[in-house]
Amino acid sequence: MANVTETADSAKRFDQTMLSLERRFFPDAREWVVTRASGDTVEVAIGTGLNLPYYGADVRLTGVDLSPAMLAVAVERAAQRGRKLHAVVGDAAQLPFADASFDSLVCTFALCEVPDVGVALTEFARVLRPGGRLLLADHVVATTAIVRLGQRLLEAITIPASGEHYTRRPAAQLPADFTVVDSHRRTKGAVEYVEARTRPASVIGGQ
Repeated sequence: MANVTETADSAKRFDQTMLSLERRFFPDAREWVVTRASGDTVEVAIGTGLNLPYYGADVRLTGVDLSPAMLAVAVERAAQRGRKLHAVVGDAAQLPFADASFDSLVCTFALCEVPDVGVALTEFARVLRPGGRLLLADHVVATTAIVRLGQRLLEAITIPASGEHYTRRPAAQLPADFTVVDSHRRTKGAVEYVEARTRPASVIGGQ
Protein backbone atom coordinates (compact mmCIF):
# COMPACT_ATOMS: atom_id res chain seq x y z
CA MET A 1 0.00 0.00 0.00
CA ALA A 2 2.90 2.37 0.61
CA ASN A 3 3.85 2.37 -3.05
CA VAL A 4 0.28 3.11 -4.14
CA THR A 5 0.06 5.97 -1.67
CA GLU A 6 3.39 7.39 -2.75
CA THR A 7 2.34 7.21 -6.41
CA ALA A 8 -0.95 8.99 -5.71
CA ASP A 9 0.80 11.66 -3.63
CA SER A 10 3.45 12.24 -6.32
CA ALA A 11 0.77 12.53 -9.01
CA LYS A 12 -1.18 14.99 -6.87
CA ARG A 13 1.90 17.18 -6.34
CA PHE A 14 2.71 17.07 -10.06
CA ASP A 15 -0.84 18.07 -10.98
CA GLN A 16 -1.00 20.89 -8.46
CA THR A 17 2.27 22.39 -9.73
CA MET A 18 1.29 22.07 -13.39
CA LEU A 19 -2.23 23.42 -12.98
CA SER A 20 -0.99 26.37 -10.91
CA LEU A 21 1.36 27.37 -13.74
CA GLU A 22 -1.36 26.89 -16.34
CA ARG A 23 -3.90 29.06 -14.56
CA ARG A 24 -1.39 31.90 -14.51
CA PHE A 25 0.29 31.66 -17.89
CA PHE A 26 -1.73 29.53 -20.35
CA PRO A 27 -5.19 28.67 -19.01
CA ASP A 28 -6.66 27.77 -22.41
CA ALA A 29 -3.86 25.47 -23.62
CA ARG A 30 -5.41 22.06 -23.05
CA GLU A 31 -8.83 23.01 -24.38
CA TRP A 32 -7.32 24.67 -27.50
CA VAL A 33 -5.27 21.60 -28.33
CA VAL A 34 -7.26 18.59 -27.17
CA THR A 35 -10.72 19.52 -28.44
CA ARG A 36 -9.29 19.38 -31.99
CA ALA A 37 -8.51 15.66 -31.72
CA SER A 38 -10.82 13.17 -33.41
CA GLY A 39 -11.01 9.49 -34.28
CA ASP A 40 -8.16 7.17 -33.29
CA THR A 41 -5.99 9.41 -31.12
CA VAL A 42 -2.71 8.86 -29.32
CA GLU A 43 -1.54 11.18 -26.58
CA VAL A 44 2.22 11.03 -26.17
CA ALA A 45 3.43 11.72 -22.61
CA ILE A 46 -0.11 11.53 -21.25
CA GLY A 47 1.21 11.69 -17.68
CA THR A 48 -1.58 11.59 -15.11
CA GLY A 49 -4.27 12.37 -17.67
CA LEU A 50 -4.79 16.10 -17.20
CA ASN A 51 -6.08 16.36 -20.78
CA LEU A 52 -8.82 13.76 -20.33
CA PRO A 53 -11.69 16.22 -19.66
CA TYR A 54 -11.24 17.85 -23.07
CA TYR A 55 -11.49 14.83 -25.38
CA GLY A 56 -14.69 14.42 -27.38
CA ALA A 57 -16.87 11.36 -26.98
CA ASP A 58 -15.92 10.17 -30.48
CA VAL A 59 -12.21 9.91 -29.64
CA ARG A 60 -10.74 6.41 -29.25
CA LEU A 61 -7.81 7.20 -26.99
CA THR A 62 -4.41 5.58 -26.53
CA GLY A 63 -2.06 7.06 -23.95
CA VAL A 64 1.72 6.65 -24.00
CA ASP A 65 4.11 7.53 -21.18
CA LEU A 66 7.51 6.48 -19.88
CA SER A 67 6.11 6.23 -16.35
CA PRO A 68 3.93 3.19 -15.53
CA ALA A 69 2.92 4.90 -12.28
CA MET A 70 1.58 7.98 -14.05
CA LEU A 71 -0.16 5.80 -16.65
CA ALA A 72 -1.95 3.96 -13.85
CA VAL A 73 -3.29 7.26 -12.54
CA ALA A 74 -4.43 8.25 -16.04
CA VAL A 75 -6.25 4.93 -16.53
CA GLU A 76 -8.05 5.37 -13.22
CA ARG A 77 -9.06 8.91 -14.11
CA ALA A 78 -10.32 7.80 -17.50
CA ALA A 79 -12.43 5.09 -15.86
CA GLN A 80 -13.91 7.64 -13.48
CA ARG A 81 -15.01 9.62 -16.53
CA GLY A 82 -16.45 6.55 -18.21
CA ARG A 83 -13.77 6.60 -20.88
CA LYS A 84 -11.72 3.66 -22.09
CA LEU A 85 -8.00 4.41 -22.24
CA HIS A 86 -5.54 2.03 -23.86
CA ALA A 87 -2.34 2.70 -21.88
CA VAL A 88 1.09 1.85 -23.29
CA VAL A 89 4.51 2.36 -21.70
CA GLY A 90 6.66 3.93 -24.41
CA ASP A 91 9.10 6.58 -25.56
CA ALA A 92 8.27 9.51 -27.85
CA ALA A 93 11.43 8.76 -29.83
CA GLN A 94 10.39 5.17 -30.57
CA LEU A 95 6.63 4.79 -30.47
CA PRO A 96 5.44 1.15 -30.28
CA PHE A 97 2.90 1.48 -33.09
CA ALA A 98 2.71 0.61 -36.77
CA ASP A 99 2.91 3.29 -39.45
CA ALA A 100 -0.28 5.29 -40.06
CA SER A 101 -2.05 4.06 -36.91
CA PHE A 102 -3.78 7.27 -35.78
CA ASP A 103 -5.97 10.12 -36.98
CA SER A 104 -4.69 12.53 -34.31
CA LEU A 105 -1.64 12.84 -32.06
CA VAL A 106 -1.64 15.06 -28.97
CA CYS A 107 1.48 16.09 -27.04
CA THR A 108 1.32 18.83 -24.41
CA PHE A 109 4.25 20.25 -22.43
CA ALA A 110 6.52 17.27 -23.03
CA LEU A 111 8.72 18.03 -26.06
CA CYS A 112 10.66 20.42 -23.82
CA GLU A 113 12.15 17.35 -22.12
CA VAL A 114 12.72 14.82 -24.90
CA PRO A 115 16.41 14.43 -25.79
CA ASP A 116 15.89 15.00 -29.54
CA VAL A 117 12.80 16.90 -30.73
CA GLY A 118 13.50 16.13 -34.39
CA VAL A 119 13.47 12.38 -33.79
CA ALA A 120 10.21 12.60 -31.82
CA LEU A 121 8.51 14.70 -34.50
CA THR A 122 9.58 12.22 -37.18
CA GLU A 123 7.99 9.45 -35.11
CA PHE A 124 4.82 11.53 -34.78
CA ALA A 125 4.65 11.85 -38.56
CA ARG A 126 5.20 8.11 -38.98
CA VAL A 127 2.28 6.99 -36.81
CA LEU A 128 -0.20 9.52 -38.21
CA ARG A 129 -2.42 8.65 -41.15
CA PRO A 130 -2.47 10.80 -44.29
CA GLY A 131 -4.28 14.03 -43.43
CA GLY A 132 -3.82 13.32 -39.70
CA ARG A 133 -3.71 16.04 -37.05
CA LEU A 134 -0.64 16.85 -34.94
CA LEU A 135 -1.69 18.86 -31.87
CA LEU A 136 0.98 20.42 -29.68
CA ALA A 137 1.36 22.83 -26.79
CA ASP A 138 4.67 23.68 -25.14
CA HIS A 139 6.74 26.44 -23.68
CA VAL A 140 9.07 27.71 -26.40
CA VAL A 141 11.68 30.38 -27.02
CA ALA A 142 10.01 33.73 -26.30
CA THR A 143 9.51 36.56 -28.77
CA THR A 144 10.58 39.13 -26.15
CA ALA A 145 14.32 39.60 -25.55
CA ILE A 146 14.16 39.98 -21.76
CA VAL A 147 12.07 36.81 -21.46
CA ARG A 148 14.50 34.91 -23.71
CA LEU A 149 17.34 35.97 -21.43
CA GLY A 150 15.44 34.63 -18.43
CA GLN A 151 14.77 31.38 -20.26
CA ARG A 152 18.47 30.88 -21.03
CA LEU A 153 19.42 31.56 -17.43
CA LEU A 154 16.78 29.08 -16.28
CA GLU A 155 18.06 26.44 -18.71
CA ALA A 156 21.48 26.61 -17.08
CA ILE A 157 19.76 24.94 -14.11
CA THR A 158 16.98 22.86 -15.66
CA ILE A 159 18.87 21.18 -18.51
CA PRO A 160 21.56 19.60 -16.28
CA ALA A 161 19.01 18.82 -13.56
CA SER A 162 16.13 17.34 -15.57
CA GLY A 163 16.76 17.85 -19.28
CA GLU A 164 14.08 20.54 -19.50
CA HIS A 165 14.54 23.14 -22.25
CA TYR A 166 12.86 26.54 -22.55
CA THR A 167 14.33 27.87 -25.80
CA ARG A 168 13.21 25.15 -28.21
CA ARG A 169 10.42 25.64 -30.75
CA PRO A 170 9.02 22.38 -32.15
CA ALA A 171 6.93 24.18 -34.79
CA ALA A 172 10.18 25.30 -36.43
CA GLN A 173 11.44 21.70 -36.59
CA LEU A 174 8.42 19.96 -38.13
CA PRO A 175 9.29 17.44 -40.85
CA ALA A 176 8.26 18.20 -44.41
CA ASP A 177 5.30 15.82 -43.98
CA PHE A 178 3.51 18.50 -41.93
CA THR A 179 1.74 21.73 -42.80
CA VAL A 180 0.80 24.11 -39.96
CA VAL A 181 -2.88 25.01 -40.27
CA ASP A 182 -3.31 26.98 -37.04
CA SER A 183 -1.09 28.25 -34.25
CA HIS A 184 -1.22 30.63 -31.31
CA ARG A 185 1.48 32.14 -29.09
CA ARG A 186 0.95 33.80 -25.72
CA THR A 187 2.83 34.89 -22.58
CA LYS A 188 5.37 37.03 -24.49
CA GLY A 189 5.54 34.28 -27.11
CA ALA A 190 6.92 31.80 -24.56
CA VAL A 191 4.03 29.35 -24.98
CA GLU A 192 2.84 28.05 -28.35
CA TYR A 193 -0.11 25.95 -29.47
CA VAL A 194 0.07 24.27 -32.89
CA GLU A 195 -2.23 22.29 -35.16
CA ALA A 196 -0.47 20.74 -38.14
CA ARG A 197 -1.65 18.21 -40.72
CA THR A 198 0.16 15.46 -42.54
CA ARG A 199 -0.16 15.39 -46.32
CA PRO A 200 -3.44 13.85 -47.53
CA ALA A 201 -3.37 10.53 -49.36
CA SER A 202 -4.16 12.21 -52.70
CA VAL A 203 -1.00 14.33 -52.43
CA ILE A 204 1.18 11.40 -51.35
CA GLY A 205 -0.16 9.21 -54.12
CA GLY A 206 0.41 11.92 -56.72
CA GLN A 207 4.12 12.16 -56.02
